[in-house]
Amino acid sequence: MGGNTACVLVAVDDDPPLILDLGTGLRALGDAIGPALRAEGRPLQANALLTHLHFDHILGLPFFGPLHDPGAVLHVYGPHQDDGTLEDTLPGAVQPPFFPVHMTDFRGEVRFTDTGDEDFALGSAKIRARTVVHRGNTLGFRIDADGHSLAYIPDHQAPLDRRHVADPVLELCDGADLVVHDAQYTDEEFVEKSDWGHSTVAYAVRVAAEAGAKRLLLFHHDPAHADQDVDRLLGLARRLADASRLDDVSVAAEGMTVGLGRS
Repeated sequence: MGGNTACVLVAVDDDPPLILDLGTGLRALGDAIGPALRAEGRPLQANALLTHLHFDHILGLPFFGPLHDPGAVLHVYGPHQDDGTLEDTLPGAVQPPFFPVHMTDFRGEVRFTDTGDEDFALGSAKIRARTVVHRGNTLGFRIDADGHSLAYIPDHQAPLDRRHVADPVLELCDGADLVVHDAQYTDEEFVEKSDWGHSTVAYAVRVAAEAGAKRLLLFHHDPAHADQDVDRLLGLARRLADASRLDDVSVAAEGMTVGLGRS
C-alpha cells in the first residue's frame, strides 16, 4: 500500500525528457536524473504534459531537484483554466502559506503553455491533447514517436453505464501500442463513488478494447488498496471478455519501465 502519485517519464531518443504529470513521483525522478545532469554540467531542459491541477498531479513540482539548478527549464503544457491561465493559477499552489517559497524563487525556470483540444509537436514526438471527463478541466494525451504510440488518461470519469466510450477518448487510444488508463475502483466501489471522477478496472479494459489498442496498463490505483488488492483486480481484469481483445493487461508499479521498442 502507498507509493507516489502520478508522474511518468517518456523517453524518446535524442529528445528532451517528456514528463507526464507532476505528482509526488516527480521528486524520485529528479533524484534519478539530477546527478548525471550535474556531473555533465548540464542543466535540465524538459517538457511536461499536465492533465489537470488536482494536488495529486502537481505536488511534486516544488520538490523536483533539477529545478533548483541555475539554467534549468521545465516547460509545462496543461489545460486552460476557467479563471485565468495556467501561469496565473499553478504558482498559487507553490507559495506561502502552502509552501515556504514562491515558484519564482527556484533557480531554474518553469514555463507554461495553455493547451486545449489540439495537436502539436515536442521534438520528434507528436502530441494530441483532448478533453476528458473528470472533476475540473482535464486533458488526456496521446504521444506518437519512433513509430509507436502511447495514450495517457490517468483520471477519467466512467459513465454510469460503464459501457459507452466518448469519441475523444477513442481518438486518443485508437490502435495505441499502450494505453495507461485510470482504474481506481472496483465495480462495487464505483456504485458509491460514481461522481468522484474515476473509472473501474473493467471500464479501463473496455476503453482499450473498444479503441483497438494493443496493451493496457491499469493506473491510478486507489490509495486504500493494498498490493494484494491490486493483484486481485489484475486477475479479474485479465478474465474479462474484453481483455481477450488485447495483447496484454498489466498494472502500473512504482519504478517500472515499459518498453515500446522501435517499429
